Amino acid sequence: MKFAFSSPTNTKAELDTLFYDYRKLGYEGLQLKHAQFAPYIQKPTQFLEKWGEIEGVASALITGGNLDDENQQQLRSVFDFASKVGTERIVFCHGIPRNQVSNDDIIHFANLLSELGREATEQYGVRLSLHHHYDQPVMHREDFDLFFEHVKGNSVCLTVDTAHLIKSGITNISEVVYSFKDRIDNFHMKDIEEGEWKVLGEGSIDFTPVFQSIKEIDYKGWVSADEESEGDLKRGMEVCYNFMKTGLSR
Repeated sequence: MKFAFSSPTNTKAELDTLFYDYRKLGYEGLQLKHAQFAPYIQKPTQFLEKWGEIEGVASALITGGNLDDENQQQLRSVFDFASKVGTERIVFCHGIPRNQVSNDDIIHFANLLSELGREATEQYGVRLSLHHHYDQPVMHREDFDLFFEHVKGNSVCLTVDTAHLIKSGITNISEVVYSFKDRIDNFHMKDIEEGEWKVLGEGSIDFTPVFQSIKEIDYKGWVSADEESEGDLKRGMEVCYNFMKTGLSR
């Protein structure tokens, strides 16, 4: 099991803290928000010159869109960038409101993302992981079943976000972990209380059964703190690491 960290940054100082301190605090990788790597998508050499010596600095790239033709081309640019900077997976957030989506649409998106996932793996050597999301196509519990029933093979994996499950009305996080153990390749650990994102352990989610389910499925992949509480970044990095390390220790 490998620990990563992800958080938006608003200033150069925060960006420097994120990039230069994550390994000092025990994390093995960063899962970068789109704004943190977007300036370099067409300039991977510049990204590597600036950050490339830091191991795991771009272990995952988080991006999104509506999957129209333009967005698919943008995704291919991200795949290409990822292949050149050592990224393992693209975490995709599907930016279409859930109330605009039918079951047939979800099936269509599963087929489309399957083709993109195959392309990502075969041509660029990176994996595609769907990040389910509140008010996005895969939101309700039944959406997960429908979507992954129509994904072709292992072309698309699943990033489980604890707080987005709760916000979407799915309170049994462990059931999702057990049910999709063969699809999950990434976790976003995030806490929530009264609709607001919180630092891990400071919200209302009971993580004890969540951590237990992750251990019971013998998960060995990435677990990323997805810290979006907008509090002090360094403190959030420290608290999240200690919380995950303690909860997931064997």
